[in-house]
Amino acid sequence: MSTQSKIRIAVTVGCIASCGFVALAAFVAPHSLSSDVVFAFVVFGVLAVAATNLDVIARASIGMSGSVMIFMAAVVVFGEYSFFLGPALVGLLCGLFDVVHLRKREWDKIAFNCASDALSLMGGTAAFFLIAADKPIEDPFILTVAVAAAACTYLLLNAVFVSFPVAISGGDQYRRVLREILAFNVGAFPFALLGLGLGWVYLELGAAVVPLLVVPILIARSTFASYLELKAGQEQTIETLILALEAKDPYTAGHAQRVATFSEYVGAELAFGQRRMERLRYAALMHDIGKLVVPNQILNKPGRLTEAEFERVKRHETVSVELLHRIDFLAPVAGDTTTEAATAAVDGTDLIEPAIIHVADAFDAMTSTRSYRRALSQETAFAELRDGAGTQFNAACVDALIHSIERRGEQYGAGHEVDEHEWAVAPPEAGTGSAGLGHLVSEELVPEEQAAGS
Repeated sequence: MSTQSKIRIAVTVGCIASCGFVALAAFVAPHSLSSDVVFAFVVFGVLAVAATNLDVIARASIGMSGSVMIFMAAVVVFGEYSFFLGPALVGLLCGLFDVVHLRKREWDKIAFNCASDALSLMGGTAAFFLIAADKPIEDPFILTVAVAAAACTYLLLNAVFVSFPVAISGGDQYRRVLREILAFNVGAFPFALLGLGLGWVYLELGAAVVPLLVVPILIARSTFASYLELKAGQEQTIETLILALEAKDPYTAGHAQRVATFSEYVGAELAFGQRRMERLRYAALMHDIGKLVVPNQILNKPGRLTEAEFERVKRHETVSVELLHRIDFLAPVAGDTTTEAATAAVDGTDLIEPAIIHVADAFDAMTSTRSYRRALSQETAFAELRDGAGTQFNAACVDALIHSIERRGEQYGAGHEVDEHEWAVAPPEAGTGSAGLGHLVSEELVPEEQAAGS
C-alpha cells in the first residue's frame, strides 16, 4: 500500500471518528433539543448547505463568505438557546451535502469536510460562549466581540485542518500552505458581521424575515463574483496577448512587463487612484502589442534601420491602436500608447499617462541590451532622461521615475540587467542612440555596411 493511500485512510478514519464524536455529544443531551432548537437547526442547516455549495462554485473568487455568514448566524442563535453543539451539527450537514464531492463520490473528502467544519465550529462556538455568557442578545457590544472571536477561531481552525491534506497532496511545506489558506480565509471575515445581523433578525423578528435579509446579500455576492470573474477574464486577455508577444520575441514581452512596472512606480509617485493605476498598467503592457506585425529581422536588426525599415516599425503604433479598439475594456487606453500622445503630454497640458509610458519605455530601452547596443548604466540612463526633460520627456514623470527607483534602492542597466537575452550577434558598445528612434542609415549605404560587417 502506498504512503498516499495510508495517509488517505488515516485521514478518513480520523474524520469519521471526529464526526461520530460530535454527533454523539449532540444527542446525549436530549433535554436541549427543544422545538425552537430543532426548527433553528432545520433553517440554518438548509441555508448553510445552500451557501456552502454556492461558495464551492465560486470559491476562487469569493472564498467561503456565504458559509461564514450562515455559520456565525447559527452561533448567535444557538448561543441564545444555550445549545452548544448546534453550529457543529450545521457544519456536519455542509460537509455531507457538498454536491461537488457527492457527484464524484469522494467519500474521504466528504468525511474530512464534515469533521473540519464541525470541529472548527465547535472551537468558534466555545469562543463565543466564553465571551457572551448566557444572554448575548441583550448587549450588542458583547455580542459583536463574541461573534468576532468566534469567526476568528473558526477561520483559524479551518485553515489549520485544511492545510494538512493540501500540503500532503501537493508536497508543499505545511507552513506555507497554512499562510496561504489563512490569507484566503481572512477575506470572509467581514461576512461574519453580516451573520451577526442575520442571527439577530432571526431571534428578534422570526424566521420569516430571514429571506428578506439573505436574498439581497446573496444577490450582492453573486454580482461581486461576476465582477471578479470579469476582471479575471480581462487579466487572461492581457496574459494571452503578452504570450503572443513572447512567442514572437521573448525580449519584447519582458520589455512590456518592465515598462508596466516602471509606469506603476511613476503612478504611485503621482498619487494615482486604483482605477487610474489600472488603466495605466493596461496601457503600459499593451504599448508594443502592434510589434506582432513587425518582422523579427527588423526588430532585432544589429545595425541601424533604413528609412523604409523605420517606416515599417512605426506602423506598429497604428496596429496597436486598431487592435486595442477592438477589445472593449482596452479601448479606453488605445490612445495612451502612441508617440503622438506622449509628445503632446510633455508640457503637462494633456493626459499624462502617455508621457509616463514614454519615460518608462525609454528608461527600459536604455538599461536593456538591444540588438544594436549593449545596456547602458543606470546613471547614464538617468542623465539622458534629465537632459530630455521638458523637451522629449515630461519633467514631472522623469523626476518621479528616478525618485521612485532611488527610493527603492533598485539597480538596472549594465551589470544589473533583469533579463538575459541571447543575441545571434553580440551587440556593440554604442552611444544612447536607438535604431528605432530615427537614427537611420540611408538605403544606398546599406550594401557598404553589410560589406563592412562581413
